[in-house]
Amino acid sequence: MKMAAKKEAKKAVQKRELYGEDGKPKDGRKFCPKCGAGVFLAVHKDRLSCGKCGYCEPKQ
Repeated sequence: MKMAAKKEAKKAVQKRELYGEDGKPKDGRKFCPKCGAGVFLAVHKDRLSCGKCGYCEPKQ
């Protein structure tokens, strides 16, 4: 019987790691238009969505 490989635990991302020195997101993430600056849209396979208010837009 083969043993399954242990999954690596995900490292928590600190908010300060997401921003560059200019105050804009490093990796080009978008902010939620309803919630405003500071709330990022989650990236899914076919859409971008906000976990706070539920806003959703299709990926282009």
